[in-house]
Amino acid sequence: MPRLRTDGAGWIADVRRLESLGFDTVAVSQHVSHGWQLAPLVAMAYAAAGTNRLRVLSLVLPNDLHHPALLAKDISTIDVLSGGRVEVGIGAGWQPDDYAALGLRFDTTGRRIARLDEALTVLRRYFTAEFVDFEGEHYRIGHMEALPRCVQQPNPPILVGAGGPRMLDLAGRAADIVGIHPSMRANTIDEAAIADLTPDRIEAKIRRVRAAADAAGRPCPVLQFNCYYVRVTDAPHGSVPRSSWSGHIEAAGDTLKGSPAILVGTASECAAQLLEWRDRYGITYWHLGQDVDSAARIIEELAVQSVSVRTAAP
Repeated sequence: MPRLRTDGAGWIADVRRLESLGFDTVAVSQHVSHGWQLAPLVAMAYAAAGTNRLRVLSLVLPNDLHHPALLAKDISTIDVLSGGRVEVGIGAGWQPDDYAALGLRFDTTGRRIARLDEALTVLRRYFTAEFVDFEGEHYRIGHMEALPRCVQQPNPPILVGAGGPRMLDLAGRAADIVGIHPSMRANTIDEAAIADLTPDRIEAKIRRVRAAADAAGRPCPVLQFNCYYVRVTDAPHGSVPRSSWSGHIEAAGDTLKGSPAILVGTASECAAQLLEWRDRYGITYWHLGQDVDSAARIIEELAVQSVSVRTAAP
């Protein structure tokens, strides 16, 4: 999502520009440290109210900052008010500073994943039942009325961001969309996380998602991926904010040769590369970095080539 530079009118004008440029979705992350601005659910609702076609996506919410039943109610409300243009992305949480800022305990990876597993069950029940009853290790819900009823049936798409084996298995059996990410074993952007974005590693992650979906007797979820470093060589370049990943990814160019983490070339070449990756990996939902104007050039080229892919804007 655009940064909040002035006021609501200026911000929604920036969001409407994304819609006019052809993006399918505007995405917002959630952190409460390191300069992250917007409260995601509020921003998603405001963006949906101020546009006609653009979908809104949380990419992603740390599960531990939300009670799943209340989150489901918020998402259902946005779904109804937007006419069915919301997607909920959620993960186990990986940034210790967010927990410290709120005075929350940063539990082990296994315990955070177990909570997310239960939360996904609660979300599904809210979206598909009239009442939610649930009793697990981490959450207990007693006959909560599941209102409002969603426009999108059977539910607004649920995206789970996943990098490690347990998360990939969970996402494969429980998500509608799986965001393929590096494993954050050290809960930081380090050499191991960067190395986890090589083409072979990404293919292995996708195979694991597909195997988990197959074992659960369900179709493979839609696959989503972030291009962490994007440079369109025939687009004008001004001052563009860089993500915390960009510099690390750029520096690892040799290690990541051929990886969809790096997208460099003319707009036409970048569009062709996305098509090649779609055919190789099955990825059809792309986040194209922070440079909106450059990403829009790629979207134009994809339209020229009559290709149907989904593109999320920052």
